[in-house]
Amino acid sequence: MSLAAGKKKWLWAVICALLFAVCPADRVVATQETRRQLEEKKQEREQTKQELNQTREQLDETRENLDDKKEDIRGLNQQKNELEQQLDVLNDELSVVSEHLRDLEDQIEYKLNQISNTQEELEAAKIQEREQYASMKKRVQFLYEGREALLMELLLSNSFAKFLNYSQYVEQISSYDRRMLTNYEQNRIYIEEKEAELIQERAELEAYRIQVEAEQARVSGMVSQTSGNINRYRNSIQDAEAQARAFEAQAAAYEQSARDKEAQIEAQNAEIKALEAKIQEEIRLSRLAAKSTWRSISDVSFADGDRYLLANLIYCEAGAEPYEGKLAVGAVVINRVLSSVYPDTVVGVIYQSGQFSPVGSGRLALALAEGKATESCYRAADEAMSGMTNVGTCVYFRTPIPGLSGQQIGGHIFY
Repeated sequence: MSLAAGKKKWLWAVICALLFAVCPADRVVATQETRRQLEEKKQEREQTKQELNQTREQLDETRENLDDKKEDIRGLNQQKNELEQQLDVLNDELSVVSEHLRDLEDQIEYKLNQISNTQEELEAAKIQEREQYASMKKRVQFLYEGREALLMELLLSNSFAKFLNYSQYVEQISSYDRRMLTNYEQNRIYIEEKEAELIQERAELEAYRIQVEAEQARVSGMVSQTSGNINRYRNSIQDAEAQARAFEAQAAAYEQSARDKEAQIEAQNAEIKALEAKIQEEIRLSRLAAKSTWRSISDVSFADGDRYLLANLIYCEAGAEPYEGKLAVGAVVINRVLSSVYPDTVVGVIYQSGQFSPVGSGRLALALAEGKATESCYRAADEAMSGMTNVGTCVYFRTPIPGLSGQQIGGHIFY
């Protein structure tokens, strides 16, 4: 028979198998695919658990950062409030000092006016004193210069009374001039002393004003510094509050992510539970298959394309395994053909829904199209189709998992 005719028969067998696969079956059969799905689900769940733990750690860290930031905000607010109270005290103190300084300036201005007035009085007193002295000097000069002529006139007049009156007049004038000069001198001295006293008081006020101005500058500097510190604390509080809001948003996101992952784990647990139940059913059916009615290999009629199909399935499932592993995979397929629990043809067994992962993934179709099966794969298919088995009546195989017992050949457990 030609290779083209063999492929036509094989394609017809595949079509029949696909028609069989879509038909509802009255019995559930165990599959390697189910265990693969279970392992994938468990791995996905483990990954989700790790992500959940990581999310919870991030959430705890974010909450700690948030608590720390809130504590920072409380501390900053307390320090800001203390500074604001201090600023109120300083502002009150500055108001008192500034008011005192204004009073001093008013007093100094008043003293300056007094000094100015006193200086004017002093100048007037000096002028008055000089005028008095000049008048007295003139009168004395007049009296002394005209004294001889006046005395002669008095003597010639033979009037002692006139002479006596004249003497008294001269004495009175002299006494008046001396008294007035003394008064003017005393007034000038008094005004000079008053001026000196005012100048001294002004100097004292000026010195005190310098002290008050220094105090005002000191308090004003403290007010400015405290105001600057308050503004810095306000900015720090604003920054801390923004960071706190960011931590709150981040914490909310982590909380939502944790809830999502918890829900995802619940869904994965449900899926795993369903797959575990399915596997238990598959194991039960596997045991049932072992106890089922078995045909003899001589009762099986193989189609022309069975060898090509089986060899390529062996290539897909055990292409990298030793020859014993290839033969074991072929024996599992033939064991199913011989068991009353499974379809009675190679095509029916291989294409039974969900039984062999290369069928569902498309790898088998690609291998068939390109003829990937090697010489050892064909040899294993021939020996399996002749009834040879190195796994007894096993009808399942998969990669090893905890709790699964069976015969291990290469990278597969056969059971």
